[in-house]
Amino acid sequence: MCRNIRPLHNFEPHATTDEVQAAALQYVRKVSGMNKPSAANQEAFDRAVAEIAHATMHLLDDLVTNAPPKDREVEAAKARARSAKRFATA
Repeated sequence: MCRNIRPLHNFEPHATTDEVQAAALQYVRKVSGMNKPSAANQEAFDRAVAEIAHATMHLLDDLVTNAPPKDREVEAAKARARSAKRFATA
């Protein structure tokens, strides 16, 4: 999975439209191999981002879990701790 795409399910507050859009954009960039499409491909690129964002919102709305929602701040702190440990200099 692309490191820039973050899990969006089971968070409180729920994933925003901007977060879903950013994940869709990262996905399309990864799959297409283009960070910025040419003018000839811009329409197809934008359409793919919109369709994936739409499908992702439906997926997130339909998923069911019994696990308690995760707190965004707590998860961010855990990620920072993992990063500090991983990239610590000796």
